Amino acid sequence: MELDVNTLRSLATVVSFITFICIIVWAYSRNNAADFDEAANLPFDQD
Repeated sequence: MELDVNTLRSLATVVSFITFICIIVWAYSRNNAADFDEAANLPFDQD
């Protein structure tokens, strides 16, 4: 397999897309909902 510029660009695009999908899955996972709810209320905290 010969790695030319177009192959590297395609590989970078695929890796970037996979990273983007992983971030979306992480952001919308139920495990992080409590942390995000707490962070969303920080501006309204009166401490």
